[in-house]
This record gives sequence, C-alpha cells and structure tokens, in this order.
Amino acid sequence: MFSFFKSKKNPSEETESTAKSESLASKIRQGLARTRQNLSKQFSGLFGNRKIDEELYEELETILLTADTGVTATNWLLESLRKKVKRDALNNAEQLKGALQETLVSLLTPLARPLDVDTKKPFVIMITGVNGVGKTTTIGKLAYYYRSQGKSVLLAAGDTFRAAAREQLLAWGERNGVTVIAQENDTQKKGDPAAVIFDAVNAAKARNIDIVLADTAGRLTTQLHLMEEIKKIKRVITKAMPDAPHEILLVLDANTGQNAISQVKAFDEALGVTGLILTKLDGTAKGGIIAAIAAQYPQNPPALRFIGVGEGLDDLRPFNAEEFVEALFD
Repeated sequence: MFSFFKSKKNPSEETESTAKSESLASKIRQGLARTRQNLSKQFSGLFGNRKIDEELYEELETILLTADTGVTATNWLLESLRKKVKRDALNNAEQLKGALQETLVSLLTPLARPLDVDTKKPFVIMITGVNGVGKTTTIGKLAYYYRSQGKSVLLAAGDTFRAAAREQLLAWGERNGVTVIAQENDTQKKGDPAAVIFDAVNAAKARNIDIVLADTAGRLTTQLHLMEEIKKIKRVITKAMPDAPHEILLVLDANTGQNAISQVKAFDEALGVTGLILTKLDGTAKGGIIAAIAAQYPQNPPALRFIGVGEGLDDLRPFNAEEFVEALFD
C-alpha cells in the first residue's frame, strides 16, 4: 500500500550562497520589511519632540489596531506603557518609543520557547492547519532546518486528499535528501492518512530516524467530520508510539489576521496544540498578530516555534522575541 522514496541528495550540496546565508537578525529584518515600513510611516509623526498626552496614546492605539495587534493586546500594551511612563517619569514621545519596544518584548517573550527534539527518538511532529497556510512547504523547510543540524528526518505524506500533495512532498524529500513514506499513486481512490503516518512512525523506529514530520490535509475548523478525522490520526500515531506525537504544530498564515486566534482555539481544543509556526510574515504589512496571540494566553501561551520570513529554504527561523521587535523598529 505504501512506498518508501529515498533520495541520495544531501542538503550540503545546496549552493554556497545558501550555506553562507545571512544572519538570523538580518533575515528577520528583511522578512519584516513591509510591516516595518508600514509602521515607520505611521510612527514618523508619532514619536519625536512632542509630549506624552492622551492624543498620543489615541494615535498609538489606532496604529496598533491597524497592525493586527488586536484589542486585547493593544489594551495591555497601552496600560503597561502608562504605568511605565508614570514609574520612570518619561516625558517625551521618543522615550515612549523605547518603552513600547521593551513592553512588546515583555509580551512576546513567553512565546519564544525553542523546540527540543532530542527528548525522544524518533521525535514525531504532527503538522496541521487550515487550507492554504503552507503546511507542506513548511515541512520541507523544517526538514532542511533539521538536516542542517545533522538530524536524520523522515517525511510522512499524510495529506492524501489534496491533488499533488504527495508529489509536492516527494519533491521536498528529493531536495532535502530524506525518505518520504506515501501511499501508492492511485488516482482512483483516496488513501487513509492515519495509516500512512502509522507506517511512517514504525519505519522511523526501525531505521533509527531522529525526526518524523507528518503532513496532514488542510481543513477548516467548521468541517467537523475532518476535525474528527485528525483526532483519529493523533490516536493512530499513539498506537504506533505510545507517547507520540511529541509535538503538534499548528501552521498559521500571517495574512489571516485575527482569524488566527480562532484557528488556535479550535485546533487546540481538538488536538492539544503544543506549538505554532507563523508563515508568510514577509508578505504582509501587518505583524501584530503575534502580539494578539500572546495576549489571548496571558498565563500559558502556546510556543511560537518558528516564523517564516521568506521563500528560501533557510527562511524558516526559530522565533526570538528581542530580534523580532528589534527588526520591527530598526
């Protein structure tokens, strides 16, 4: 029923320019260029030689809301700024800019928790999300990221519904030099995604593979039968390896805006999401959705494992709150 596809190509054969990629901070600055330019235009008349007053706070509130920061995060940021201004006796708008940066870092830092894949072997990562967020491409970039760290990786083509999903993942496997487990190419029927991933986990155990990246078909949160199906996939993975999946990553599109909040809620209720990946930050002039997510979970926010800041293989980066905020204001 299933096929094993193995490429002999190694990521080390990628071009020298990729191997010598720019620094993480530089990549993030480039990826957030549209958001930064949008904010710079709005901030140009806000921060400077003017006093801190209610008019300034109102202008800042408007800017934050239009950047997709959301009402909850915006209110939290403004309240925190007011306290900081009073406590530190700040008296001009330029000082407020620095205070805003510090407050943003404070809000986002709880999200910045790197993923530790060395706790289990194989470490099984289940990738999920709504249609069109870029799950399969993200898996290809994750494979590249972990292969570049010397990890062995196996891909499971669990999206058996979308046309060409199998072929797309096979192409990523070839590019990264990793094995892909997929159903036979039978256009007459759809395969069982749970069975494909079950087989992949067992294969990884037998081959002493470090990491399994399991693709799943996109689904809207309102498609209850498909949400039930993905619960089944999780249960079947557990049958293959009792404590797996070790990570359930929800992929979000930065262009989605506030809808990302409802996606996090729905998939978390169905699966128990352990981490997030935010893609396409380079394609939006709004970057505030990260703050919106953080504000929705003040006690125990989901970990933002990676952010996508470009189309290149090495443009999927671990999230760092300080570098992210610095890139926004640079």
